Amino acid sequence: MLQFTGTYTAIVTPFLDGKIDVPALERLIKSQIKGGVDGIVPVGTTGESPTVSFEEHIEIIRLAVKFAAGKVKVLAGTGGNATDEAIFLTKAAEEAGADGSLQVAPYYNKPTQQGLFQHFHAIARATKLPIILYSIPGRCGIEIAVETVDRLAHDSVNIVGIKEAGGNVDRVSQLRAALGKNFTILSGDDALTLPFMSCGAHGVISVTSNVAPKEVVHLVAAAAKGKFDVALKLHYKLYPLFKDLFIETNPAPAKAALKMLGICGEEIRLPLVPVTAKTRETIAATMKSLGLVK
Repeated sequence: MLQFTGTYTAIVTPFLDGKIDVPALERLIKSQIKGGVDGIVPVGTTGESPTVSFEEHIEIIRLAVKFAAGKVKVLAGTGGNATDEAIFLTKAAEEAGADGSLQVAPYYNKPTQQGLFQHFHAIARATKLPIILYSIPGRCGIEIAVETVDRLAHDSVNIVGIKEAGGNVDRVSQLRAALGKNFTILSGDDALTLPFMSCGAHGVISVTSNVAPKEVVHLVAAAAKGKFDVALKLHYKLYPLFKDLFIETNPAPAKAALKMLGICGEEIRLPLVPVTAKTRETIAATMKSLGLVK
């Protein structure tokens, strides 16, 4: 049975004066619940996981579980480029009550495919949580090969899916052919959600749904029902926002948009910086055209 399908929001981590902005995080998660998303993904890439401490990382997951209150699933980002670190964070997420773990491919140290297999195998053995793998070669410098995904899925019953963020629609077909219909495939790129779902993906882990949860939910739901004419109209409506939220490095544009909505501030941790005035104007114009702000 597929455990993670539909729309999952890779939520930002709101900061205020260098600390987690807890009230803003609660507002953000409540807006996601109201928007109808299926789940949230705290402390992934969009949640600035590289710049939070272990203590903050675990606290963000704990708060996400608390504010989700069982109304949406919590797929906690607990990956790392050190296997022991990923195991530590995953065990902490399990104790905090998360519904699953998102495990990014190790970055910077560039393991071989055998190294990737051993890394994810060790994490899967250390937890009962269902695991979604996360292949994003643009950030990690390596891709989790289809053969490695297939091997992992057959080796560990709790490795149940993959977030595919390599920008390659053909990978979806390859994964579907290798792993069958019961292995979850989620798009990791908003702009590719519809193409991916047309080839058998089950939804998206979205940045855009931070800002427009209801609209992304409608697109994904239409595609899931095979109503691709409806989904295509929604895709083209949202496409400018999909692109604008990546004009500068994620999540700076998303935080700028969320400030416009009054949900959280733009504070972001170095080495990332807030967006330029020009980018902010572009995002504002797009949000106005979509009726998200006045």
